[in-house]
Amino acid sequence: MNKIKQFIVLFLSFSFPILGLAQKIATLEVELPAVSTYAYPVSIPLDPITHVPDSLLTLVEVTADASVEIPFQIDNMQGRTIYWIVKPMAGGERVRSFEIHKKQHPMKSGSLNISQTDKALIIKKGDRDLWQYNHAIAYPPEGADPAYARSGFVHPMWSPSGKSLTRIQPPDHYHHYGLWNPWTRAEFKGETIDFWNLKEKQGTVRFANFVSKTQGPVFAGYKVLHEHLVLQNRDEPEVAMTEVQGTRIFALDEEEDYYLADISIMLNPATDHPVILKEYRYGSLGWRATEKWDRNNSEVITSEGLDRKSADGSLARWCIVQGEIDEDYASVVMMSFPSNYNHPEPLRIWPEDIYDRGDMYANFAPTKNMDWDLDPGKTYLLTYRFLVSSKKISSEEAEAAWQQFAHSPKITIHKD
Repeated sequence: MNKIKQFIVLFLSFSFPILGLAQKIATLEVELPAVSTYAYPVSIPLDPITHVPDSLLTLVEVTADASVEIPFQIDNMQGRTIYWIVKPMAGGERVRSFEIHKKQHPMKSGSLNISQTDKALIIKKGDRDLWQYNHAIAYPPEGADPAYARSGFVHPMWSPSGKSLTRIQPPDHYHHYGLWNPWTRAEFKGETIDFWNLKEKQGTVRFANFVSKTQGPVFAGYKVLHEHLVLQNRDEPEVAMTEVQGTRIFALDEEEDYYLADISIMLNPATDHPVILKEYRYGSLGWRATEKWDRNNSEVITSEGLDRKSADGSLARWCIVQGEIDEDYASVVMMSFPSNYNHPEPLRIWPEDIYDRGDMYANFAPTKNMDWDLDPGKTYLLTYRFLVSSKKISSEEAEAAWQQFAHSPKITIHKD
């Protein structure tokens, strides 16, 4: 009888997979668009590859030396999509191999997470704050015009070492709100509306609602609904245009020197009337940088090799703003996606002599040299990436990072 039992156990062990044993589903060969010193977020639709539930999947990177499980994240906002981060390799390899396995394992929440208060949503890496979106109305300092109040802006944007890189409500421009996205001249129903300069009381932008929030081992982020409101000549504010603004922060657990912030801005006229974003020297995604930067301790470098003296009004694919801050250093590469309106985009960079000390302000301004017509029933998208670092970034590093942002990898799928 014992021999029969042993035979049955041996037969079953060969006939059925052992619980927890990995079963390869597919191999993904990823050819990167550029060799970079920075990590590269990658995604691919998952359903064409497998319908195995998320909780039964693992992702493995295969190299000549080892096979290592790596973090991944599955998002269902626009179809079932798997995201992971390709780490840079010392040898600069552009072709990398990954495998999707069926293997039961506990789902990892990861170190990128969200905390929220009644005023703000904060994206954190572990216990370190990286990014704060403010959904509550921020009121101006006492004595300033109440018209300067607004909601729906980013502050602080922190460096990886914890330095705030944004500023709000400076005395010279109370309407500056860290990283924010109004338009300066818009034509709507025959009127010209200024959503940027709040003191004019022509228009404003307000947070309306959260669309989604997500967190995990690869990214954490949110989508919010903003309303661009017309105030002038109305008893009640009128919504001229809606904006769905999304942000995703990508970071590696072991990387302490940088993270990526992907920002999307989707615009849509709110009525049957078009909105024309008129040509003006500034507008859209503005960044009022920290008050600790001035012309003596910071610099600007554009994709065309221009510095702060000549950057304003030039066209750029990317722009570096960086400098010393306290005893530390911080840098940001602003990147414009090729499909953005009027790409490469005009820049608005404050001159070095502004307000004597040369405060830093940087802005991709797609309507700086031409109008943008937004028709009812259509949506319009702007996409940006901010590479935020605590180290100085060279032009060559910025170019490689932009190439990764601007071009999708070639992914070849081999299903088992």
